[in-house]
Amino acid sequence: MSGKIELGTVKTDVPARLDRLPWARFHWMVVVGLGSVWILDGLEVTMVGNVAARMTEEGSGIDMTAGQIGTAGAIYVLGACVGAIVFGQLTDRFGRRKLFLITLVLYLVATVATAFSFSAWYFFLVRFLTGAGIGGEYAAVNSAIDELIPARVRGRIDLIINGSYWLGAAGGAATTLLFLNTDILPKMIGWRLAFAVGMLLAIFVFVVRKNVPESPRWLFIHGRNDEAERIVGEIEDGIEAETSQTLPAPKKTITVRQRKTISFVEIMKVAFTIYPKRAILCLVLFVGQAFLYNGITFNLGTIFSGFYGVAAASVPIFIILWSLSNFAGPVVLGRLFDTIGRKPMISFSYLGSAVVAVVLAFVFNGEVGGEWLFLLILVVCFFLASSGASAAYLTVSEIFPMETRALAIAFFYAVGTAAGGIAGPLLFGGMIESGDRSQVAWAFCIGAAVMALGGVAELLFGVKAEGADLEDIARPLTAEDAEGAESAAESGSERTERSDRAGSAAAAESSAGPEAGSRRERLRPGPGSAGVYAPWPSVSSRDVPPEVSANEVNGIIDFVRDMEPVGEVELYRAVGARRWGPGRFRAAVREAVRQGAVHRNRRGRLEYRGDRS
Repeated sequence: MSGKIELGTVKTDVPARLDRLPWARFHWMVVVGLGSVWILDGLEVTMVGNVAARMTEEGSGIDMTAGQIGTAGAIYVLGACVGAIVFGQLTDRFGRRKLFLITLVLYLVATVATAFSFSAWYFFLVRFLTGAGIGGEYAAVNSAIDELIPARVRGRIDLIINGSYWLGAAGGAATTLLFLNTDILPKMIGWRLAFAVGMLLAIFVFVVRKNVPESPRWLFIHGRNDEAERIVGEIEDGIEAETSQTLPAPKKTITVRQRKTISFVEIMKVAFTIYPKRAILCLVLFVGQAFLYNGITFNLGTIFSGFYGVAAASVPIFIILWSLSNFAGPVVLGRLFDTIGRKPMISFSYLGSAVVAVVLAFVFNGEVGGEWLFLLILVVCFFLASSGASAAYLTVSEIFPMETRALAIAFFYAVGTAAGGIAGPLLFGGMIESGDRSQVAWAFCIGAAVMALGGVAELLFGVKAEGADLEDIARPLTAEDAEGAESAAESGSERTERSDRAGSAAAAESSAGPEAGSRRERLRPGPGSAGVYAPWPSVSSRDVPPEVSANEVNGIIDFVRDMEPVGEVELYRAVGARRWGPGRFRAAVREAVRQGAVHRNRRGRLEYRGDRS
């Protein structure tokens, strides 16, 4: 692999430590702080759809036509696609946390600006910027969620978070019932205040999100292993304090070559040369769900009012019920994606919704049962389809290497949405405008066919990712580099390094007395028995804070002196810190550093600084 190498190689157990964590308050913070972006998106799309008619009326305070409202919708989608690509690349380059804060601020500012719209060109501009913020959120947030949520529940959590879009859609529809009521608010004020709902929600999300840390997986790839260790350590300490249990030791490590950047061309090459079947799968899944969803979402109100005679004031009620069924799908079926598995459940969701969509087409064309039967079948169809659509985001976020994750999400979202998200509304809109039920029925059948292709693609190319570590599903590109470098170095330098270390240990033993030769073995029992460590220099119990013991600090100083430089993972195992109790190992390391006997080098490894004489 080409690209700029940062610092060298590092062996880390950070992924294993994150995946072994029990569910705790930290994970709820991640879900609330990051997952709420989908609620914002659902709110925005539905809000504009519902206030569109009011903005075309005289006295609304803005001069816009129905055609310009449709153009604004397309511009919002275009902004989301552009934002996904631009911010997706920046997310992989500069980090998840920095970008999910920047994109949220962009969305917040653009939403506030929308409320002050005074002409069509201004409305187009702010809708583009709003879409760019939301599109950028997809890449930063989905990658961060998958990298912070334990593997055993990643599927259901990801589906529920992505499905929360429809809570925003239902909320948007319900909100407009109030803001568009001219008995309460004037025409030129109500639609503007509707956008304040998104602003208030975004402020709340920003406050929560500030406490969500950077992805440790991203950090150690980009040469910031010490920061990754610190963040994971703080998460572990918090969970141990919350549960009053000691976490089990991690069982796996991975060796990676740290880098600052990996080029855009290289990332695309990975997707289509190393993983071509996975790339095809993601494209088909995204195009399928974008075609069906955008085609129906942008035209559902017209179908109810134009073909079933539902009053415009009552249409939001139907949209609320439909939106809630979309959220219910991932909530009810989500856990099955982790138990039964990704491949059978994704294919079932896509193929099942396709079959029900065909039934919907026949019922619609035959004018059977009226609007409530149509709604019932529509609810069943999208109960299944929403699980599949959410699983499309889950799939692309977990089946490509870590270094490409955010940009892969951005790329497939942008391409899929641009293809299916534009073609779907155009097809449905044109056939609905004809007023011919049979043409609209054909549109449903075409949507079913596109969804069915997604189900077939999952059967052919699907990946069994349930419960698996992200690094096992798709090995980091830098892991392959690091293993190659280690293999090459093993034959040329390992024996020399071992002999040098053995010589240093022998010299230390001869100068320190016969008891020093067994120093390393005597570290393993852990704290609690006086005299088990014999460090240089000795630390008195009155010199350390009450949360650690002098034995623990001395043991760390002693081992680092003999084995420097040493990583925290190796040190943790060597001194038997697993038996010390929650948080004591890291407190002892901090104390050893504070006293100046140990310090971190530029690679984040610990070195001895005491007197060796």
